[in-house]
Amino acid sequence: MSSPARSVDSVTDTPHRLLEAAAEAFADRGFHATTTRDIASRAGLSPAGVYVHFASKEELLYQLSREGHEVARDMLLAAAAGASTPTEALRAIMGRFATWHAEHFRVARIVQYEFANLTSEHRDAVLTLRKQIDAVVRDVVTAGVASGEFTVDDVPDTTLALMSMAVDVARWYDPEIKRTPEAIGAAYAELGLRLVRAS
Repeated sequence: MSSPARSVDSVTDTPHRLLEAAAEAFADRGFHATTTRDIASRAGLSPAGVYVHFASKEELLYQLSREGHEVARDMLLAAAAGASTPTEALRAIMGRFATWHAEHFRVARIVQYEFANLTSEHRDAVLTLRKQIDAVVRDVVTAGVASGEFTVDDVPDTTLALMSMAVDVARWYDPEIKRTPEAIGAAYAELGLRLVRAS
């Protein structure tokens, strides 16, 4: 699966070059320390070139966040739809979500942890996407309880715990560690099933 900020090699149009540059700059310097000049320089443009496509660096942050959450939502929907049981669905969801947060840890950190820097309107839009992501997982957990596969006392809290586990991978993951993203995904898939005490 591709990163929300697509690679410069595969996408040559200027808006996506700017998104890629913004992702790199925010990851390296943080949102507040990054200037539009930094972003423009990384994209090979003049500072004025940024404003042709995006009104502000916050708009770039929003586009990265929106695309990242849409990718996550669609990935989890596909994982759930491709499984024949709630146990298989939760294993696929946790495995893919944790793997993605390792493979794309730089963008994932921006998507997850720069949220407070969005405008209220943009935060609301991203919150809607987060609720959609939460609903995918909550529906799987609910189905597992109904089928007797899961033993869960509090579905909303368990859903939050499952998602928090996978998201946290982006915080601590480093390419220098010996564990691959795939190995992390497999481990988190099993941890997720333990959390719901899958039968």
